Amino acid sequence: MLVNTVAWMQNNVPLMKALAKLVKGGGGRPYVIVMIGINGVGKSTSLAKIAYYLQRNQCNPLLAACDTFRSGAVEQLSVHASCLSIPLYHQGYAKDPSAVAKAAISKAAEDGNDVVLVDTAGRMQNNVPLMKALAKLVTETSPDLVLFVCEALVGNDGMDQLTMFQKALTSGGHARPIDGIVLTKFDTVSDKVGAALTLTHLTGVPIAFCGTGQKYNHLKPLSVPFVVQNLFS
Repeated sequence: MLVNTVAWMQNNVPLMKALAKLVKGGGGRPYVIVMIGINGVGKSTSLAKIAYYLQRNQCNPLLAACDTFRSGAVEQLSVHASCLSIPLYHQGYAKDPSAVAKAAISKAAEDGNDVVLVDTAGRMQNNVPLMKALAKLVTETSPDLVLFVCEALVGNDGMDQLTMFQKALTSGGHARPIDGIVLTKFDTVSDKVGAALTLTHLTGVPIAFCGTGQKYNHLKPLSVPFVVQNLFS
């Protein structure tokens, strides 16, 4: 069972290398990536790292500030956009996140941006109204990629988070599952890699990226040999 899970993860590692190719081959509509997760796990920073990665691979990203709830969220994303010289679309606060995301996609299409990275508000997995709002955003924007962000040291609560986010996106006839996991603070886990394996094995959702520091280039695919070595060390 362990070998099958590790092999499955390894088969999905090329997702990182293939992402830029998918973006550039998208055709008319911009490629849309939506980042989701609970509060404080590093969604905005992870989004900026992916934007940097795409920019370095000849893509032309636009950031969409769709966290219209948390004070300072737009400003935080604005700092990332300024540092990376990437355009930011926002409408401020107290707006419908779905409407902002759709407007951002239209703006990107008009301006020639080939990928839109949508930042969403953090929410606890048991907050029903906010989970319904997230499902609405995902349904109405039809993203090409939905990435769930969580901390590498999350432990068993990570399963609860991922399962309930997955349920919110696939209930009510939406049928839009999470495509991949971004594990933040992976540089802090040392030999505690069981959560990474468990999340993938029990849900079937691959780990697309691992955050390994604070800099924009601190984003890597999951190292399967690292996981296996530390499980058996």
